[in-house]
Amino acid sequence: MTKPVYSKTFNNGLLHEKIKQAYCLLEECRLCPRSCKVNRLEDEKGICKTGKKAMVSSYNAHFGEETPLVGKNGSGTIFFTNCNLLCNFCQNYDISHEGHGREVTDEELAEMMLLLQSRGCHNINFVTPSHVVPQILSALEIAIGKGLHVPLIYNTGGYDNVDTLKLLEGIFDIYMPDFKFWDPVIAERTCNAPDYPEIARKAVMEMHRQVGDLKINNNGIAIRGLLIRHLVLPKGLSGTREITRFIVKEISPNTYVNIMPQYRPCGKATEIEELSDFLTQKEHNDAVKSAQEEGLWNLDF
Repeated sequence: MTKPVYSKTFNNGLLHEKIKQAYCLLEECRLCPRSCKVNRLEDEKGICKTGKKAMVSSYNAHFGEETPLVGKNGSGTIFFTNCNLLCNFCQNYDISHEGHGREVTDEELAEMMLLLQSRGCHNINFVTPSHVVPQILSALEIAIGKGLHVPLIYNTGGYDNVDTLKLLEGIFDIYMPDFKFWDPVIAERTCNAPDYPEIARKAVMEMHRQVGDLKINNNGIAIRGLLIRHLVLPKGLSGTREITRFIVKEISPNTYVNIMPQYRPCGKATEIEELSDFLTQKEHNDAVKSAQEEGLWNLDF
């Protein structure tokens, strides 16, 4: 069995150095593109409403993820509370916006990883990790010392600093970012982040540089690579054609992309008229067709 990339990083001492570098970013927090510059080491809180400790809402073997992640025993998901992006239509609004969850120590987070592994999960899937990278790394060091050996997934909204991602090289075997919007105006209206399209493009390129196209073993389980999620929004607001054209030209035409149909108006979505309706089957079909026309073939829809 191929060892996860973090094994080498742990054994050569680089993980410990990465932990120290990551915690330095919290002193005037610039972990993500929001760059709030609050001192999270002193429990000051910025947009992500998270201080020195990570918060977790739940952890379990999840069978609703993409097929290559789930296998027979599920993906070991750890859902972090709060978020650095805060889309107004978030389907986990109670977790991302309302803060449902509890603070955990690094030791507790490590035990969650080990418990999910003991249940046979094929990977550890960190959901919304962008604002808690230092805590993940610190807990990982503990977990590896106690026998963690399954791949890690960085399951993000795509609003990630390239410098932070570079710190994660040699840690994550699988990156699973969202690529939500192409139009800065839509990004500003939905999550007050007009720079999201530019940030996401740079982030996805860095992720692919680190791990390449998705690789699947003989058992049908993903072991390394990039998997992109794209939630189709009503009225063409997500810019599917432009995003998939970028992926083909700047990332790889072999990229595994999930064109997701499950949009529904959650949270405060109804404050934007175009987001007040459910996605229609035709809108999803049109999005898939446009992705195929742009040259993507490794699609999940």
